[in-house]
Amino acid sequence: MEGTRSLRARRYPASLQIPEEFPDSSGRQNSMRLPKRWATHRCWLLLGVVVVLLFLAMICLPWIQTETSKPLAWYVTHAHKKQVHEHVHRVLKSQCRPGSARNRLLARLPASSHMTQPFLWKDVPLADDLFLYPPPFGFRSLRGNVEDLLKLLPDSDSSPLPEKTDKCRRCVVMGNGGILKGLELGPLINRFDTIIRLNSGPLGEFSVDVGNRTSIRMSYPEGTPRRWIDTDPDTVFVAVVYKSVDISWISAMMKKLTVPLWDWLFFWQKVPDQIPLEPHRFRLLNPEIIRETALDLLKYPPPRKRLLGNDQNVPTIGMSALNLASVLCDEVSLAGFSYNLSRQGAPLHYYDHLRITAMLKETTHNVDRETELLQKLVREGAVTDLTQGLHCSFCPS
Repeated sequence: MEGTRSLRARRYPASLQIPEEFPDSSGRQNSMRLPKRWATHRCWLLLGVVVVLLFLAMICLPWIQTETSKPLAWYVTHAHKKQVHEHVHRVLKSQCRPGSARNRLLARLPASSHMTQPFLWKDVPLADDLFLYPPPFGFRSLRGNVEDLLKLLPDSDSSPLPEKTDKCRRCVVMGNGGILKGLELGPLINRFDTIIRLNSGPLGEFSVDVGNRTSIRMSYPEGTPRRWIDTDPDTVFVAVVYKSVDISWISAMMKKLTVPLWDWLFFWQKVPDQIPLEPHRFRLLNPEIIRETALDLLKYPPPRKRLLGNDQNVPTIGMSALNLASVLCDEVSLAGFSYNLSRQGAPLHYYDHLRITAMLKETTHNVDRETELLQKLVREGAVTDLTQGLHCSFCPS
């Protein structure tokens, strides 16, 4: 960004003496100070205009689509597809291990970790720890906003509840990775007890690869589908708060109202103006899920105030969903998780035209750190990788 040069008013050098015989010398000095002050004011005005323009650019530019004009051609061999299907069949047919995923994660967490409440409820008091950090790690300075929102949410004994029962439950967290494309895992995905989908990952024409059941759609405002696509009558929407204005959006969606015009300015991408679900199908994610994922599992530094940029200490929604799944279910599987940049022609998502190399522009999340942790969790047996994008047990070396 090009800077601006301040204008310097003409003036006499300090060493130059103005003859006393000029009776209006003091008037001349005052008149010479005016251009200097006016130049300073113009600089501040110009700087203000530049800041406003940059702010508008930050808001508007992300709304522009960056997809390529032609669909990506991607082919999956019959042999590879068969091996993936056999792998998923083995997972579904094996003996379910109660509490296995959470116990494996707890081994990586500090002894003080006690996060057992994945959602916030109207009838459950808010712990003081929730207000230690700003969003997405907590609700610092937002107690009133959160309490008002909770009045719209259901009680803890409401139905349906995608939480643990006496039955050993298997969860699958559906990432949106292009590795799902062409695998035709839809019917097998539908057989899992709880299916967690992320952001706007679509179904419809893609159901053959990703299934059509949805237990949980987990998203923040900018990631939520603008056209609702989940037809499963048991779907629950889990709202994730990344910034204070997200609370206002969640409230508007539950009340089926329009988001206030001022709030629209703080979304970095267009957000839906409605979610066709009744209030009892909304959940507010406990920010402790994100805090625990970031600070305890990924070992990121605590959040700190910064004027510009970020510390890449915010986990992806997929990583937070994995942690959520470990609380809701006994066994956790992943599908559609893969960030192998060496496959430069591979699609980034199963539903659009972006290439995997688009991840090189990622600045918010530390993808390398997350991939390393996910690979360790798969090798240790804490989670299962259905699509073999993290650790492939049968792929050629």
